[in-house]
Amino acid sequence: MVENKTERSRALWDRFARRYDRSIRPTEVLLLEDGRRWACSQARGRTLEVGIGTGRNVAEYPDGVELLGVDLSPWMLSIARRRATELGRDVELRQGDAMRLPWPRASFDSVVVTLTLCSVPDDAAVVDEMARVLVPEGRLIVLEHVGSHQKFPRMVERLFDPLTRRLMEDHLLREPEPHLDAAGLRITHAERRKLGTIARVVAEKPRAQTG
Repeated sequence: MVENKTERSRALWDRFARRYDRSIRPTEVLLLEDGRRWACSQARGRTLEVGIGTGRNVAEYPDGVELLGVDLSPWMLSIARRRATELGRDVELRQGDAMRLPWPRASFDSVVVTLTLCSVPDDAAVVDEMARVLVPEGRLIVLEHVGSHQKFPRMVERLFDPLTRRLMEDHLLREPEPHLDAAGLRITHAERRKLGTIARVVAEKPRAQTG
């Protein structure tokens, strides 16, 4: 079942790749504010971006970050590769499934994920994989639209969630923090913006955790 969902996701994002940058801009202006810059500024050392898409975050990473990116869609990656070249940024890009990351344990100092946990078939599995590839004391940075804790916004999200899941496999009610806790990560920063619908979270992998 998950394999079928993964294939559907790949086909969906391949079709959507050329329109993605144009379609995401209103969301960025209205909801994300400086979220991409904030997320990338938290990265350090060897950094993996999961769901790098068309590379909209690439320009925001500070100097000194060794950036690798993985995405399910080869069409999205082709745009990211062109963007990185135009920016003069050295980025290693690889096609892959976020639920089965193709790197060994403790490979990265930081992992960044923005607007991706909402659209994967199993967000808990993706969090587990991101925790696995972090080094001890490594940092996971999350920027995501989530289920609001406020009554009225959550009612609106609940109303539209079946439609967005059907059209774009976009889940409006997911919550990253419980999965971070379950993966053994320690949340060091968590805030909600835009009526609680946007989450900014940083979590660290404890030194004693090697898996």
